[in-house]
Amino acid sequence: MTIKTLAYNQLSISEKDVYEVMGYHDTWPDETTQQETQAIIDDVRRWLRPQFCFFVCQKLPAFDIGRIIERQLKGSEAYTLFICTSGVEFEAYQQRLKQEGDMVRVFIADSLGSVIAEKCADQMEIAVQQSIDKLGWHHTNRFSPGYCGWHVSQQQLLFPLFEGHTCGVRLTDSSLMLPIKSVSGIIGLGKEVRHLDYTCGLCNFEKCYKRHKKQ
Repeated sequence: MTIKTLAYNQLSISEKDVYEVMGYHDTWPDETTQQETQAIIDDVRRWLRPQFCFFVCQKLPAFDIGRIIERQLKGSEAYTLFICTSGVEFEAYQQRLKQEGDMVRVFIADSLGSVIAEKCADQMEIAVQQSIDKLGWHHTNRFSPGYCGWHVSQQQLLFPLFEGHTCGVRLTDSSLMLPIKSVSGIIGLGKEVRHLDYTCGLCNFEKCYKRHKKQ
């Protein structure tokens, strides 16, 4: 099991990353929104401690991952299971903003949290690749319950495999992760697999964050 805590500056987050999640794909927000965004970033960077954990298994666990992910994992010689999170501190920060009732700041923080979780997952992928470089292996894209036909309820099968080492992330009965700004899933490993562009044409989930990012 590999567990790592990161600092904000290790995530390489740009303002543009946050603005894209906020919906500003080809435009820039007004000056007031830019100032609010920067204020939240400056606040968060002081104390943020996102985490990731992962381990490698030789056999694909008994998940019902669906045909799309099954095809993407084809040729894997082993598998990485992972959990990444923005952290309990960020979750508490979001709740505090909601209690204060400033919905603009709530929206900005929500967008920033999504970016933090994904950037943390990017760092996890880098660590995974470093761990398999000596084998001459590559890794696939990461795939999560709730996307590409893998039902979110499968979280209930994924999380017990970590034997309690979940970076503080827990599941609700409805398979929602807490902290909410968390990512979990699987990555294929091997000599013949590759990391590819997300093939959105194979999937009809219109709300997928990868689809939005591609657009």
